Amino acid sequence: MEKYTFREHFRELKKRFLTLFGIFIIVFGLCYWFSSDIYKIILSPLIEVSVDSNRKIIYTSLTEAFFSYIKLSAFAAFIIVFPFCCYQLYAFIKPGLHSEERKIIAGVLSLSPLLFYFGCFFMFYLVMPNAWLFFISYENVDVGLPLVLEARISEYLSLVIQLTLAFGISFQLPIVMILLSVIGLINTESLKRKRRVAIVIIFIVAAILTPPDVFSQIALAIPLLLLYEVSILLCKLLEKKRV
Repeated sequence: MEKYTFREHFRELKKRFLTLFGIFIIVFGLCYWFSSDIYKIILSPLIEVSVDSNRKIIYTSLTEAFFSYIKLSAFAAFIIVFPFCCYQLYAFIKPGLHSEERKIIAGVLSLSPLLFYFGCFFMFYLVMPNAWLFFISYENVDVGLPLVLEARISEYLSLVIQLTLAFGISFQLPIVMILLSVIGLINTESLKRKRRVAIVIIFIVAAILTPPDVFSQIALAIPLLLLYEVSILLCKLLEKKRV
């Protein structure tokens, strides 16, 4: 295990941050270049559930569409560089870890992007189409003045980003619990004892992070409950390995 002064730690952190920032800027530029293609992908769940092929996405101010494309490019860039974030984090803390700890942290941080992407794909291909179908069901053309959806691009994009990050970050639950187990803040027995409390918290978090339809809330809560049980098993394996 190597030892560094505070100044050396700060220089190393600055180096890692600048490297990551440089990668992000390059990827952001590429995403902006292909922003129209990314925009089509983001809209695809709404297109699939739309009976009316003439549905439109609107913007109501001169700068709204421009800044929406900027926001979309930054969001796509973050999704792409997430594994680089995990690598830079590991490279920064690696000198302060023992050989056994390095193996555990390397495995955990390798798993993190996979769980993040799984959460994003789960939301995009399962939750989002059903959520959009729920909201579109309120359209009504038989009320004198037709009630139809014409979503603003900024609001639509904000909701997509909110849901994607909510699912991607929520699926990091096993990573967080394993790290807490490694540093000794939690153990398998405490996780089993607090299972009921965890279930309540998970459903509350799911209700806060998802749209106000039952399907989306359950769609997030159930995977988190499964991930909680998986986390208990992984923590148990780590405890046996340390004995």
